[in-house]
Amino acid sequence: MNSLTDRILYCDGSCVVVNKIAGEAVEGAGSGMIDLPRLLADELAVPNWPAALPEEHILPLPTAVHRLDVPVSGCVVFARTNNALVFLNNAFRNNAVKKTYRAIVEPPENKDCILPQTMEEFVHWIQFNPKKNRSFAHDTEGLGRKKAILRCRQSGRGENYLFFEIELVTGRPHQIRAQFERLGLCIKGDLKYGAKRSEKGGGIRLHAHSISFPNPADINKRITVQCDPPLKDNLWLAFENGNANDIGNPS
Repeated sequence: MNSLTDRILYCDGSCVVVNKIAGEAVEGAGSGMIDLPRLLADELAVPNWPAALPEEHILPLPTAVHRLDVPVSGCVVFARTNNALVFLNNAFRNNAVKKTYRAIVEPPENKDCILPQTMEEFVHWIQFNPKKNRSFAHDTEGLGRKKAILRCRQSGRGENYLFFEIELVTGRPHQIRAQFERLGLCIKGDLKYGAKRSEKGGGIRLHAHSISFPNPADINKRITVQCDPPLKDNLWLAFENGNANDIGNPS
């Protein structure tokens, strides 16, 4: 499922939702990164996709309305017109969007680490350090810190890893990764936030599984999509089985 055509989950004249591969940048692609907005612009120029609405201001490139870190995979929403961009930015700002994630996590070294079996809410205050491109989660408020909320539960476990389902309530830089680190949990492959070793290809085992948001073309309707990891392997299959053996130990 590497083809961008196959990874487009929804498309109309105002927005498009893509199943992002780890390594693609949704904005500000640096050296060596894959520029997903530019790839999308080229793809949507093909006539078999719905055209952007002619009466609206069409954006030069599809513009991401929320952040999905480069090493993360899954659902990401792009606006195609200025009106849709304003509408969707407001939807995210007003918590009208529901986002769920899946994560494969290393077993914690701390025996007292919290492993919630039912959806439990966790609140921290996140401070982002742009020089280190890293967020730090704190238990208390402070200067430069922003409130971060997520809900999560352990949905299963394999021989080597734990499986988590996550509902992201707020959207802070590296939020899940930083909050999990604060909870004593490391997402597989996430060296920046404490994982023991990297993943082959540089991604991490965090996947944006589903997203639901108001339709910019009809405020009385919602757009809801979900997707499997675009590069699915035995470890992700084990996640689906909940308590099955995670076959092998893919790096």
